[in-house]
Amino acid sequence: MTGASALGDLRVVEFAGLGSGPFAAMLLADAGADVLRVDRHRRAVDGGAPVRGRPRLEVDLTTASGLATARSLVRAADVVIEGYRPGVMERLGLGPRECLADNPRLVYGRMTGWGQAGPRAASPVTTSTTWG
Repeated sequence: MTGASALGDLRVVEFAGLGSGPFAAMLLADAGADVLRVDRHRRAVDGGAPVRGRPRLEVDLTTASGLATARSLVRAADVVIEGYRPGVMERLGLGPRECLADNPRLVYGRMTGWGQAGPRAASPVTTSTTWG
């Protein structure tokens, strides 16, 4: 396939987090997908500069206007990637049920550092770990 990317028509919305979600989004962007990274309001440390081919949009998901913006992005997307703790997206009104009601053809990718169930499922993944 010369001159065209394998995933050129794929639209992905990445809700920024840590770990495997951003890595998956990076790989999709590298393969040519149109990936938009949604950062939490006032969390972008570098002023919203693109991250390896992924433009960024800072959105406050706790406000009505921020939620409306996110839902409009989801309606136009093919894929959503999120890696928050279990229940976070549901509390925001952006869980799989809500997003699939807005966009039935959507692929909703969810991954967390500790899984969806179990003793550490609700624990945030931290970047500092004590090895002992």
